[in-house]
Amino acid sequence: MNAIIYIHGKGGSASESEYYKPFFPDCEVIGLDYQTFTPWETGQEIRIVVEDLKSRFENVILIANSIGAFFSMNAGIDDMIQKAYFISPIVDMERLDGYELTGEWLHYVKSHPVKWNVPMRILYGSNDHLTSLDTITDFAKKHQATLTIMEGGEHWFHTEEQMMFLDKWINEVGGISQIMLN
Repeated sequence: MNAIIYIHGKGGSASESEYYKPFFPDCEVIGLDYQTFTPWETGQEIRIVVEDLKSRFENVILIANSIGAFFSMNAGIDDMIQKAYFISPIVDMERLDGYELTGEWLHYVKSHPVKWNVPMRILYGSNDHLTSLDTITDFAKKHQATLTIMEGGEHWFHTEEQMMFLDKWINEVGGISQIMLN
């Protein structure tokens, strides 16, 4: 059996993982409600859970949203994850639109560049207010990721149209029968 771990974005919760269960009926879908909010602490939380999942399941697949993707890529879990599906991922904290990093965060980001060697697919909204199209495109090219852009989509996929697009994307790239084939 395969496990899917869902890592939410800022303000989200593990209960969001329930949304993905119908897409992966033959997988155990687990949401992580991390308790910290720094890449070094949250990464540790993610790593502990993924280590446990890897000991119990044949494959572990990651679905991560927004900063949950950034935390995941900083958790040192690439050797335990078979593939990743990122929705509006934060991929470069230094180039985050509208935010200026200071102190420990800035030091961490500068001294820990993202090293991610997991096959991944990215869903991005063209109206994402946190990550620019150039940033996400550069990241996707550098990491050989498949990038899908929803015209008019936002950082937070929440409208009926955006959720229908996300559903279609999940079904095409990772859902139900495709999870092990893509």
